[in-house]
Amino acid sequence: MTAVTTLEAPPRAGLTIFALCLAVSIVPIGLSSAPVALPAIGHDLHAGVVPLQWVVNAYNVVAASFMMAAGSIADRIGRKKVFSFGVGLYGVASLIGALAGQIIVLDIARGVAGVAAAAIMTAGVSVIANMFQGAARTKAFAWVGVTIGAGLALGPTTSGLLVSGLGWRSVFYVQVVIALVSLAGFKLVTESKNPDADAVDWPGTVTFTLGLFLFTLGVIEGPQWGWGSAPVLGLFLGCVIFLGAFVAVERRQEKPMFDLSLFTEPRFLAVNLLATAVSFGFVGLMVLLPSYLVGANGLSNSASGLTMLLLTGPVLAFPLVAGRLVQSGVSMRSILSVSLLLVAAGCAWLTVVHPGIGLLGLAGPLLVIGVGIGLIYGLMDGAAVSTVPPTKVGMASGMFNTIRLASEAVAVAGMVAALVSLVQGRISDGLNRFSQGTGLDTPGVADSVTSGNVDGPAGKVPTGQRAQFADFLRESYTQGFQVVLWSAAGICVVSALVLYRILTDRTDDSGEDTGVELGDGSSSTAGATV
Repeated sequence: MTAVTTLEAPPRAGLTIFALCLAVSIVPIGLSSAPVALPAIGHDLHAGVVPLQWVVNAYNVVAASFMMAAGSIADRIGRKKVFSFGVGLYGVASLIGALAGQIIVLDIARGVAGVAAAAIMTAGVSVIANMFQGAARTKAFAWVGVTIGAGLALGPTTSGLLVSGLGWRSVFYVQVVIALVSLAGFKLVTESKNPDADAVDWPGTVTFTLGLFLFTLGVIEGPQWGWGSAPVLGLFLGCVIFLGAFVAVERRQEKPMFDLSLFTEPRFLAVNLLATAVSFGFVGLMVLLPSYLVGANGLSNSASGLTMLLLTGPVLAFPLVAGRLVQSGVSMRSILSVSLLLVAAGCAWLTVVHPGIGLLGLAGPLLVIGVGIGLIYGLMDGAAVSTVPPTKVGMASGMFNTIRLASEAVAVAGMVAALVSLVQGRISDGLNRFSQGTGLDTPGVADSVTSGNVDGPAGKVPTGQRAQFADFLRESYTQGFQVVLWSAAGICVVSALVLYRILTDRTDDSGEDTGVELGDGSSSTAGATV
């Protein structure tokens, strides 16, 4: 046996974890920092809500699409190689984004960053799973949860401060610096690979990518083109065709890249259901809330970023709390289910939001959501690779992160599209009273409002009506936002109940301990049962 399989941790384990986590931090920072910068990006590059959405969605869609390929490549040619490549590519993509003079260039750069994020997350988790064993691996994955929480927590706040002080481009320059610094620590990382790994399934990758892209594009363009229009229906039809082709391709593979049989494992299915619910209850909110705070509440970019710390701050601290709860004997099933109910309660509570709401009014619901997400993040990543041998962690990690990022892309696109549609419906009648002779149209105004720019449309109506029109737009924005929040809360409640039931069924049917086991047979939860 090699030293990796006999020792729980490599030499200089602390520095190794630090180097790995610093690189992994780029991925959540890239996700959470962009939404706060969207209003400034839209103003500077003269971009509407659709191209602005792709600053976020290009990252998620491409990352989700290439996650499985990255996992297979990492297993085949070496996890350290793929990890290092991903970090370097991310730095280059961020530099191009920082220099972009047109929104299309920024969108493309974010798509390239998505490829890099897929390599970082899949290879990074695989490297940790192979370099650490037993209790050391449990601790390492806990630090991964803390890192993801820190990236999500610090991203919006630092982004708001950077946008206000140095402009939106500085957000991407900071990511370049993080990539360069993290590469310096990679000499501590050991190489590992699966000598029996299969070749990359490019037909599966291409069909999945096109299917997910067409679905996301259809959801985004639905409010603009009409949900029943031929182009939107064509996009959804294309999505069905490509995803059907993807399933057919994978079923014909002797060793498929996306092993559908893993979904017969209740624990793996439960973790993916959890990730999907989190996408609606947290990730979508991270995109929508900054624009609301700027547009409807009149906050500056820096104030919006600081307010987001109420939501993301607990995500920094509570992953470790989740680990301690499990070690003290609390079942993982209870922690995950209750945490998801906390997210639901926070989203429902946040419906008290209104133009002019103060920090105290926002603090309660945002903190509740943050606590729930922090507890979830402390357990989710380690569980994702718990049902496969160490040589297959690349596939398991790739499948989990594919579903997580795909659900994030769908959640963001769906929630923004729903918000735009709701705002359109609420302003269509009132717009006729204010906008005669101004050239304003309902889709254009709704795009502007949901991008955080209320004053732009209001400035085009007669002076005596501007204040009243702005109030009308803010109220319409608020009503649509509240409906979206109630929907997110409902998704989280249903998911929590299903999650609890799935894990209960596992215990009842087998009569065995359903604790999350790592690939080497050791428990990631100190023997706790689910």
